[in-house]
Amino acid sequence: MNKKVLFAFYYCLFMRYTLDQFYNKSTFKIKLKLEKIKVVHPDQFEAENHWYPKALNATIHPMINFFLNLGQDRILTRYCHLHPTVDGEKLKEILSYKSKYFLWGGADLLNVTSATGKRQMVVIENNSCPSGQKSMPLMDDNKEQGSYRLMVERTFKPYLKNLRKSVKGGLAVIYDKNPMEVSGYAEVIADVMKEPVYYISLPKDDPNPRVTFKESVMQILDEHDEWIPIRAAFRYLTQKPWNRLPLHSKTRILNPIVACLAGGRNKMVAAKAYDVFNAELEGFGLKINIPETIWDVRKNEIPLWVKKMGGHAVIKVPYSNAGQGVYTIVSEEELDDFMDLEFDYDLFIVQSLIGNANWTSNTASGKLYHVGTIPNQKNQTFVADIRMMVSSTEEGIRPLCTYARRAEKPLVNTIKQGADSWSMLGTNLSIKNPDGSWGSDTNRLMLMDRRDFNKLGIGLDDLIEAYIQTVLSMVAIDKMAKMLMNKQGKFRMRLFRSLNNDQSLLNEIMVD
Repeated sequence: MNKKVLFAFYYCLFMRYTLDQFYNKSTFKIKLKLEKIKVVHPDQFEAENHWYPKALNATIHPMINFFLNLGQDRILTRYCHLHPTVDGEKLKEILSYKSKYFLWGGADLLNVTSATGKRQMVVIENNSCPSGQKSMPLMDDNKEQGSYRLMVERTFKPYLKNLRKSVKGGLAVIYDKNPMEVSGYAEVIADVMKEPVYYISLPKDDPNPRVTFKESVMQILDEHDEWIPIRAAFRYLTQKPWNRLPLHSKTRILNPIVACLAGGRNKMVAAKAYDVFNAELEGFGLKINIPETIWDVRKNEIPLWVKKMGGHAVIKVPYSNAGQGVYTIVSEEELDDFMDLEFDYDLFIVQSLIGNANWTSNTASGKLYHVGTIPNQKNQTFVADIRMMVSSTEEGIRPLCTYARRAEKPLVNTIKQGADSWSMLGTNLSIKNPDGSWGSDTNRLMLMDRRDFNKLGIGLDDLIEAYIQTVLSMVAIDKMAKMLMNKQGKFRMRLFRSLNNDQSLLNEIMVD
């Protein structure tokens, strides 16, 4: 073959390979940008993008609608009527409480009973970035933005009052999971505030984040690779948010990081916040119902506490969420499996386990066990929890939405050797995929609609009790957050260290 022809042939192959590589890299870069940042404009809201299909087409149960429209005075009167030892003025003060740091939360509660039949709602945790909107049927079919808009109008918009005078810039929504729900907030914020909103992914281990802080003001790298100042941000970061957002920020962030460290994403400090607030409430007939909790437990001490609780307990990594880092222990095998694991942190929480009447933890206050769902056609009862989402408003802390989740397998009367207790007791729907992304097991989702609600076996008074417990836990965490910030608005690291002396966690915290 002629040398010139051969050279031309190989030159063409080389150029094609080069162009292909350039095209693939460019396409990847563009795709990466689109995944990480988007600008949302007013009037873009599409309801079908922000609800699970089964929730979008569901009809809200009349009792849930009635509860959400009861109003503070009627809830207060009913609760005090059923609990005559409660100080009505103190409860009114708490329901009218205006949060400073923990403005938006969602408590997970269990409907439990004692051996004598005393039923109560027990707080498992209160989350600073709660999900739930995508699982909530509309209260009014003519208001398609539902409680997304309630949250933005009641809480986010008032939170931004007088902000333009001190910090100028745009609005942003930042997230690390749950795009279905978070994008709904972004679109509603754009509608309510009448301006574009930057919608940005900020994963936990992002090597090239598009969010930074300059002189304590959030800056985002837009689609044109220009840094844009942000005056306020709606945050949905659930995985170690303190390693990406600073404690001190001129940009107003809902919820601020101190709310997470004070208990919204920190079960260790939350348990202490509940204990402190319960001491304050003792003379008023009120109390946050929580499992018996042992905190600041080192790993080698855990078997001793499990034994003290009768061999049944729950072990928690205090800073995990979405069902991660929670271990139910009902046998020696499960305890041994836990002890074989390696962890990033030094301290754990051990809590009494709420199980079946025949197998549950021994505590100083007695044994508790799950009420569970109404038996199905196979006569099976499932563990279920209730998520109650609330937010702080000008009138106090008000309910936004609620839903329930059930365990994968039914509750049994006798634990067999080798049984997986988490499948009977764990209710969280989040699924962490091998690639680090998140999914959701919606088969176990129980809506507050005409079909699912009846299966929960709860009534109006149970919903009121769940709401009161949610408010109490939220106020406790907000009060702890206030304690952790001094008068100058600086984080009191020494005090925090005395509450949570876990060096691995302290090393993660981004102060400025």
